Parts: sequence; C-alpha cells; structure tokens
Amino acid sequence: MSLLLLLVAAYLLGSIPFAIVTSKLFGLEDPRKYGSGNPGATNVLRSGNKAAAALTLVGDSLKGWLAVWAATQLGFDAGHAALAGLAAFLGHVFSMFLRFNGGKGVATALGVLAGIDGRIAIFCAVIWLMIAYTSRYSSAAALSAAIAAPFAGLLFLGPRLAVGVLAVIAAVLIWRHKANIARLRAGTEGKIGGGKKKDDSEA
Repeated sequence: MSLLLLLVAAYLLGSIPFAIVTSKLFGLEDPRKYGSGNPGATNVLRSGNKAAAALTLVGDSLKGWLAVWAATQLGFDAGHAALAGLAAFLGHVFSMFLRFNGGKGVATALGVLAGIDGRIAIFCAVIWLMIAYTSRYSSAAALSAAIAAPFAGLLFLGPRLAVGVLAVIAAVLIWRHKANIARLRAGTEGKIGGGKKKDDSEA
C-alpha cells in the first residue's frame, strides 16, 4: 500500500461521525441540534444518555488509534503511522460525511496519542482529568492536554516526525476551540454537566 492510499483510508476512517451514528442507534436527537451543535461525546452526554456518550467516546478514540495501529501492521514506519493518525484526526474534524464540518477532535486525538505511544496518551489524559475535575470546563481541559501533547512527545520520544504530528494536532485543537477560549476569558463558558441549552462549550 502506498503512503497516499494509507492517508486517504485513514481520513475516511476518521470521517465516520460516531456521535451521529450512536445517537441514531439509541434513538436520540441529532447532536448537531442541541447544546453546542458539535458532533462529539461531550455534546451527546447533554442528551442525558451516558451509555451513548460513552460509546461515542470509544468510537471516536478507537478510529484514531486504529489508523496508527493499522499503519504499523502494514509495515509503515513510526513516522508514517503517526501521519496516518493525523489523517484520521483531520477526518474527524473535517468529516466528508458532514460537509467537512465535524467534531473538535479531542477523543480522536487521544486515540492517536495512544497509537503513537501509550505513555503520551496517559500523560495527556491525566492532565485532562485534573483540569476538568478542578475547573469543570471541558474546553479548558482539552486545551491544556493539547498544549501538553507535543512536550510529552519530546519527553518520551525525543525529536522525531511523530512529535511534529502532535504539534499539528495541538494547533488544530486550539484553533477549533477559539470560540471557547473567548468565552473562558469572558467567564461565559458552559461547564461539564450542563443540559441541552445552546452554549457551544464542549471539547
């Protein structure tokens, strides 16, 4: 398999909108019609169905991990496998099945980190949990974990292509949260556990 074909396949995998698929399976409203309108696990949680939110989280994370794992199984080196993870992440954020307007990518990014190196994923997940628990802001937790990812990559892997991939993922995550950053600064950001009220607050 060529690298180009690998990246296209990974992008298509990442484009699968698990939030919408899961919502349909559970008979829930389209997550784009309430809360933030974002097709992601945090917004599905606003439906009140924790099982649907958990399944969305697993699905979105798994496609990031699977892209990296499949690339290594096909004989690609670690750098190219990381690029496959990036393609899956971009597929989630710019899903072709949602007119290139997908989720914010936090769960998929975590899956990519797990595929690249489990230590990086654990490091960033701990940061996410700490910030989320203390602040109750999912967006603040996601931003903190995103910023930490490239530094964790340098710590555990040293300078290599995968760290560059982590930096790109972090930059896209920060860009996708620009509205959240403005609301955090203004003190109007919605907190974890909020209902379906329109606030566009989650990661």
